[in-house]
Amino acid sequence: MTTALLILHFCVTIALIGTVLIQRSEGGGLGIGSSQGMGAFMSGRGTANLLTRTTAVLAGLFMLLSLILAVLNRGAVSGDGHDILAQPPAATTSAPAVAPSAPPAPVQPAPQAAEPAKP
Repeated sequence: MTTALLILHFCVTIALIGTVLIQRSEGGGLGIGSSQGMGAFMSGRGTANLLTRTTAVLAGLFMLLSLILAVLNRGAVSGDGHDILAQPPAATTSAPAVAPSAPPAPVQPAPQAAEPAKP
């Protein structure tokens, strides 16, 4: 039953996103808010009313399905049944990080011996 509700919730979510995106915004947006987008089917005002009502119905369905799914999964136990925040962090078994070696010291030229003065 939960799977069927999740699929229905997904479909309602996609429909709600699509309905919101086709509405005309203040700046024009992606909307079909004028009669040009719907042809002679509806007037601009009728289209706006239809999209507003559709958005309201889909939003109500979205909220209702969200609450139903939350109530159904309230008693569900995931994993081994323990709270992940109550457990200490697991020790990692990965190899320790190797520190990069220091660059070799610059080679100093050997001092040259002074030649003895010629008499």
